[in-house]
Amino acid sequence: MKELKIIEVKSEIGAGTRGASLGVEAMKIASLDLNSDFFKQHESVEVENVNELLFDGAKHSYAKFIDGVMIMEERVCLEVYEQIFDEFFPIIMAGDHSTSYGTIAGIKKAHPKARLGVIWIDAHADIHTPFTTPSGNMHGMALAMATGMDNLECKVNDPRGETQELWEQLKNVGMPGPKVLPEDIVYISVRDLEKPENYLINKYNINFIETEDVKKAGPAASAKRALEMLDHCDFIYVSFDVDSIDSRVSAGTGTPVPNGLTVEEAKILNAELAKDHKVCAWEIVEVNPTLDTENRMAESAFEILEATAKSIVNRPVLAE
Repeated sequence: MKELKIIEVKSEIGAGTRGASLGVEAMKIASLDLNSDFFKQHESVEVENVNELLFDGAKHSYAKFIDGVMIMEERVCLEVYEQIFDEFFPIIMAGDHSTSYGTIAGIKKAHPKARLGVIWIDAHADIHTPFTTPSGNMHGMALAMATGMDNLECKVNDPRGETQELWEQLKNVGMPGPKVLPEDIVYISVRDLEKPENYLINKYNINFIETEDVKKAGPAASAKRALEMLDHCDFIYVSFDVDSIDSRVSAGTGTPVPNGLTVEEAKILNAELAKDHKVCAWEIVEVNPTLDTENRMAESAFEILEATAKSIVNRPVLAE
């Protein structure tokens, strides 16, 4: 039985819409409404956030609040590293998706020589850079930080010197250099892409499982396929953004997109992935109760969280 440690990251500094920092508490309220004692069963630790910087306004147009994002990546990296070092399985409940890079950096810090695969379940590819971003919001840049990419071939912005310096520092959080190779990423249900992201997906032939594939093959078979794509990796991290769920259900998130997964598909997909012993951390992000009605998104998200946690806890113990 694997012991879980919940890491709460109530940060929304990388998002374009306010409110994602409230997602963690919204899921806790959902657990009470669903009569679950999940948060009583598992210990949690909170990473201090710097959301107060939002009141200062964004000084870096093409990487908004990059100084604050930098602080958060370092804090999350250290917390994830410490929990893995203490042999816990970290389940990260985060606000905006930018801090997932801190999770990746923390896993790499704990296993510096290991090859890390990433399964990214999301409506968005999140592989923009300050040079290509249309919005400047850093929750769209997590995988560019992790792979150490600038994508200058698709450059449309000219970030100022200070922004570029911070971007370079960001790419070295936890340990110097890239944490993940592009060929070790599997995208699931990504469907809202901009040209610079498409360019990178094609250039590196990044693994891709479309929503339609999940619906045709079924979520359990799709989970198996994603794991097979990363068979050569030593460890796998699964990052689940609730906007991977269809926008008819996922109103309570900052950037909902049509033609997504159903809640049931997302639940089976994540629970099946989590059964694999290579999966060493799981993250859920971008629940925003300020955009929701009757906390529905948080309730769906909590059901997925609880089912996934059960898979991890019930893994058979491998013989040493």
